Amino acid sequence: MKIPKCADFTRTPRLFHYHKGFFLLYSGCKEEKAHDAWEVQQMKKMGVTLVSLLAATSLAACGTTNTTKDAGATSAPTAAATAAAPVKTDTKPVKLRIYAQYADEDTKTPYDYAVAELKKEMPNVELELDIQAQDDGQKLKTYAATGNLPDIFGAGLDIIDTFKKSNNILVLDEYVTKFGFKDKMQPSAMNTLATDDGHTYAFPYAGNEVALLYYNKDLFQQNGVKVPTTYDEMMTAVKAFNGKGITPLSIFAKEKWPCVALYDMFVSRAEPAGVTKLDKGLAKADDAAYKTAAEKLIELVKAGMLPKGATNLNYDQAAALFHEGKAAMFINGQWEIEAATKALGDKAGYMYIPAADAAAYEKGKTAFSGSGGPGGYAVSANTKDKELAAKVASFISLKYAEYKFTNRSNPIVATKVDKPIVKQFPPMMEQLSKDIPKITSTTAFSWGLSNPKFKAALEDATQNLMTGNYTADQFVKDLNKAAVTAK
Repeated sequence: MKIPKCADFTRTPRLFHYHKGFFLLYSGCKEEKAHDAWEVQQMKKMGVTLVSLLAATSLAACGTTNTTKDAGATSAPTAAATAAAPVKTDTKPVKLRIYAQYADEDTKTPYDYAVAELKKEMPNVELELDIQAQDDGQKLKTYAATGNLPDIFGAGLDIIDTFKKSNNILVLDEYVTKFGFKDKMQPSAMNTLATDDGHTYAFPYAGNEVALLYYNKDLFQQNGVKVPTTYDEMMTAVKAFNGKGITPLSIFAKEKWPCVALYDMFVSRAEPAGVTKLDKGLAKADDAAYKTAAEKLIELVKAGMLPKGATNLNYDQAAALFHEGKAAMFINGQWEIEAATKALGDKAGYMYIPAADAAAYEKGKTAFSGSGGPGGYAVSANTKDKELAAKVASFISLKYAEYKFTNRSNPIVATKVDKPIVKQFPPMMEQLSKDIPKITSTTAFSWGLSNPKFKAALEDATQNLMTGNYTADQFVKDLNKAAVTAK
């Protein structure tokens, strides 16, 4: 729109009026309206003040004819014209489909946060959410089989292994380095970045989950029992609590994985790799670390460490003993922190696992039982722009972890977070958040073992250890037998 010139704009005041989304400027000269809707609207968006707007428009509308001619060759644009010029960009809008968990507060809020942060960082990218089904990956596998795989998708080790064989998943090695993702990893969570073949197929956001030995601080203090650091002190605690009618350690041994975890805790005091070496055939059950752990557990169980009928107790029953102050200790994953804190408040804590002697105890403080595995946001090998999809997947993973750490009081993340905590950690989570960067080794939960036949044998054998009617020699024999037949 060409702005008419005004020879006498000073006769009447200029008026400022808003109409249908535009700002109109009336000069008053010969009742003509001088306006450039698009230019002035752009000024409004940029927050130009009314005074600046009037001044700039006056200059544009009322310059002389000579000035216009002189400017025809090399005239520099006015400040207002420069400010109002449209931002030029070569970035085209892109829509990417993402298959992700979005079921509850623990999955919705971090995802929403990550998407909002992505919009700030890459405003041209739009994510189309396809909510992940709770079906052990069947829907995603169907997508892959029909050539309809999303650009980005959540993937655990099972999906990674399956899609590697069908060439449906992108190898992310170069992008892990290019985007600086590897530098942002927690050193203790590097095992979640690459699979056994040494390649990365997903950007992880979840760190290693760990098994913890919880204890009731008040029960120990009130009964004059020292928090054990050695096996001998553990035996002393077991006898002391039994003498007071208090269950020393509660466990829901009806499920087999807690039995494996307790055994693994004892093994990892001498062998940091724990049960993973047995799983991979790199150790035998009669090696010192493994047989000694079985022997110590049997001794403690026979001394009355566990509640009667431990192998028949489910989680609710075993947890109630601890939450109600009837058991001094309890074994579960770090996810128990919330429930234990709710039931016992500051009375609940977790201890470092007792070891053979003081030196082994100190060394073992950074060796944790439990683990995670490769997984996170992966990229389809058939996505159109592989680098962009990988960049988005990397960004979403980082921000997802960031929110869980700062807003969900969850320190179990794979990547470093340098933003302040919004929701304060409970005391045990605070302790764990400080321990995680120091972790020097992890092992595995039973569900993370790779050898199915050996896994079944280990679960059965460790559950038998909880009965007190099983010898260390029988334990070794059963595991070695399974290890041979599993090859």
